[in-house]
Amino acid sequence: MPLPSLVELPPALTSPTPCEGVRWLLGVDGGATKTLAAVLDLQARSLHLGHAGPSNEDAVGAEAAVAALTGAAEAAMAGAGVSERDLGAIVAAVAGTDTASIAGHVRDARGEGWVVVNDVVGAWATATGGGPGVGAISGTGSNVFGVGAGGNGWRTGGWGHLLGDEGSGFWLGSESIRAALKDRDASGPPTELGRAACSHFDCPTIEAVASLVYSKPLTKAEISAFAVESARVAEGGDEVAVELFARGARMLGDQVAAVIAQTALEGSFPIGLIGSTYKAGEIYLAPLRERIGRAAPSAQISQVEMPPAGGSLLLAAVVCGMRGQLDPDELSGLLAAALAA
Repeated sequence: MPLPSLVELPPALTSPTPCEGVRWLLGVDGGATKTLAAVLDLQARSLHLGHAGPSNEDAVGAEAAVAALTGAAEAAMAGAGVSERDLGAIVAAVAGTDTASIAGHVRDARGEGWVVVNDVVGAWATATGGGPGVGAISGTGSNVFGVGAGGNGWRTGGWGHLLGDEGSGFWLGSESIRAALKDRDASGPPTELGRAACSHFDCPTIEAVASLVYSKPLTKAEISAFAVESARVAEGGDEVAVELFARGARMLGDQVAAVIAQTALEGSFPIGLIGSTYKAGEIYLAPLRERIGRAAPSAQISQVEMPPAGGSLLLAAVVCGMRGQLDPDELSGLLAAALAA
């Protein structure tokens, strides 16, 4: 018997109920550092935002997570001058390991009207609008989620920096330090990554960088930030760095290929690349496209710039039976303008 997907779409997304006369939608992006809610006025084509602290249950606990999610939503609704009963749909995409747990706590607090999904589903929606396709996330960590034409979803990766995160900023940063250490002890080929690491971490030697990793210790974000310098070394032609980025891209591409196979995606469909790692450019993107191309030669691969709250709003449109009726480019522009205000 095949195993179930690690991330399942709720019935509200797989079997939506068309809504009549919808004017307002609410989307919430809940993370480990902050929560952002956005009310979209479909008639005025305007957005109203609400902010709160972290809403990852793993980080702050269920009570604080629910308070952040509902607090941000209340602030956004107040800005729009609407109440919850005016909204066509509410979707919250929330970071954390147990989405079912936080979804249950939110329903207990606010009722069945709230649709709560894992944040990887919200990211997928920014790439696909909530239709068939794949979202490949690579920032500090990595994660891939896709949905086939029949509505079946599949997730690969997302196991964290100790057990996974292949091809992520953390993986690239830590592998770069590892390659520099192998150069230092003559167990690996020479590379300029050691010099770059010493400069980036302000250490006299690569041995001191290694000590810093353990003694400080360096955070995931700090190690991930070194991937930017590693990319510059690779762009300069350093063979070790070039191969490291190619290897990370191939590993992430393997995960994308697994999602494509598990969801039976065929023909032309979107694959959205979401996250800061893709800013490394062609040194990373070229081998990634090559690997994905072997699995899906007709797929449409593009980088996604939409803020995560946009994915929640696109999913709210799906809940109302309005998939495809929101212009992602317009929505992204509205979010960018509202966040800059």
